[in-house]
Amino acid sequence: MKVVVVDYGMGNLRSVAKAIEHVAPEADVRVSSDAGEIAAADRVVVPGQGAMPDCMRELSARGLREAVIRAAAEKPFLGICVGLQMLFGHAEEGDVMGLEILPGRVPRFPLAAMVAPDGTRLKVPHMGWNQVHQAETHALWDGIEDDARFYFVHSYYVEPQNPEVIAGSTNYGIPFTSAVARANIFAVQFHPEKSAQAGLRLLGNFMRWNP
Repeated sequence: MKVVVVDYGMGNLRSVAKAIEHVAPEADVRVSSDAGEIAAADRVVVPGQGAMPDCMRELSARGLREAVIRAAAEKPFLGICVGLQMLFGHAEEGDVMGLEILPGRVPRFPLAAMVAPDGTRLKVPHMGWNQVHQAETHALWDGIEDDARFYFVHSYYVEPQNPEVIAGSTNYGIPFTSAVARANIFAVQFHPEKSAQAGLRLLGNFMRWNP
């Protein structure tokens, strides 16, 4: 099985690839910026960190925009962090458009709402471990306890137009969508490669998933 981690110059790609190699040692895992390799892959992972405008610019500059759109339409697809956000439409960060594969937008955490239950202020970016409530049964949640903790680093979050795509939610001042699923697409705001056993289990589930 050939898995391509899409390299568009943004994100800790090697740690994602190493985590996938750990859970699926028999797989051919490649970090690639070649559109042909992405098209030939059996599974595609799109990580990402940093600013959304930079990510969208680099994706286009490297000729990978259409390859990612095709992969999201045709094969098991996992988006991580900005790899989730770029699936949607308008992003407040830099006032840019994502790939518009899923209807919705990407707003910033509202500073006025960034208050913990005990009244203390919450920092933005949201950084560290937090619980993910599973909104639906899904193959990628197999063997992962509901409200398991995953590692987050982000200042923006997705707001899907269609609630039926929401696969997981998290609370940080406000409830926000932390995982989405539609057909062959699964995407998460957290970093499974940094999320200990729960994250490795999710990556292993992705490698076994046959949507």
